[in-house]
Amino acid sequence: MKKRQLGQPISVGVDFDNTLANYDNLIRLVAAERGLIAPETKASKKLVRDSIRELPDGETAWQKIQALVYGPRIGEAMPSEGAVEFLEECFRHGVKVNIVSHKTEFAKYDETGTNLRTAAMSWLEQHRFLDTRSNGLTGDDIYFESTRRDKAERIEALGCTHFIDDLEETFWEQSFPPKVMKMLYSPDLPASTGAHVDLAGNWTQMTDHLFHAA
Repeated sequence: MKKRQLGQPISVGVDFDNTLANYDNLIRLVAAERGLIAPETKASKKLVRDSIRELPDGETAWQKIQALVYGPRIGEAMPSEGAVEFLEECFRHGVKVNIVSHKTEFAKYDETGTNLRTAAMSWLEQHRFLDTRSNGLTGDDIYFESTRRDKAERIEALGCTHFIDDLEETFWEQSFPPKVMKMLYSPDLPASTGAHVDLAGNWTQMTDHLFHAA
């Protein structure tokens, strides 16, 4: 694991979907409403996704659920536990934060034509993430990119020293800047590291690593 040197300036990039915004309960609800899973299924994006993908034409069914929860029903998603506190801690320590998300404007299977980027911005405002008094974030700190490569290049252009994402695939991207510390938001797993990850854990563990480590 890479260690932060004392006094080294930090600039943190943070993913949006399933990192800041938690869709677990909403995904389970929508999937159950459509009869794709049993209502008592555990609220877990991965578990629900894997179950649906095993069904006939399951990949299409899963993409339709994503289109709903990332678009017209995003208002029902909740902030991930500890995410707000992490951003506030960054602000208190003078750490620059940018949100960088791989998000197209529209979803293929969304019949409402909801602009996914506009919906995400509305969600951030709804949950007071864009509050300069508590975390210093403004709309100018938010970037939505059309491809994973564009996302990686934005992270490099912003000069991020750390990046937090729920998808390890983000760190596999060939253009991902090699000097950036790769922090995998993975609340259901212990704080162990994978081949492409420097730190894995929940928001409390991310906060402790950056600000409370001995």
